[in-house]
Amino acid sequence: QVQLQESGGGLVQAGGSLRLSCKVSGYTDPRTFMGWFRQAPGKEREGVAWIDVDVSTSYAHSVKDRFAISLDNAKSTLYLEMNSLKAEDSAMYHCAADTSWGRISRAGQANNWGQGSKVTVSS
Repeated sequence: QVQLQESGGGLVQAGGSLRLSCKVSGYTDPRTFMGWFRQAPGKEREGVAWIDVDVSTSYAHSVKDRFAISLDNAKSTLYLEMNSLKAEDSAMYHCAADTSWGRISRAGQANNWGQGSKVTVSS
């Protein structure tokens, strides 16, 4: 069973940057896909960024060219570098892991989730 723990959220002004971290522990299948999701109050959870087992990445249109997902295998940590932040990026951010690309590419259907890290962007 894989455990995920996010950190790095906080309050930042619009235009600023934050880096979220997701520490991975427990058994991790080498075929595990990982992703970042977010959920703002009153809104559905949405996928933000994903990283494939071959380290290829994909992004939601709303964050493309502003956010970057990466994985440091030596530190067992997933990152989300967020730049040019906007007020609409404010949300609870969760990392997720699954051995099924089909499940993790659809928001809310991954098998493993962290508890989340809150990001607030002031305008």
